[in-house]
Amino acid sequence: MGSTNLKREEQELLEAYEAGEFQPDLDDERRKFIAKTAEDAFKKDKRINIRISSRDLEALQRRALEEGLPYQSLVSSVLHKYVSGGLKDISANKSGQQTR
Repeated sequence: MGSTNLKREEQELLEAYEAGEFQPDLDDERRKFIAKTAEDAFKKDKRINIRISSRDLEALQRRALEEGLPYQSLVSSVLHKYVSGGLKDISANKSGQQTR
């Protein structure tokens, strides 16, 4: 491994890992459940068509370029984060509407 500047605690953890002192605490059933959940989360099995302004599309494409991914992937990621609670609609709070 190359030379890195690790703190003492980080170096101890690295050495313990490399010595095989860490053991997973997942049983086979939990491991399979996590793998299936991850697979389902990334499965893209539906297509949608939307109409947006050219200005918004260009802004999405610019932002995606900055992030280094296709703009469709960025849109999909933003929608996923929103529906899973990772993004909040701040405009609802500004207009005085109640959020749940």
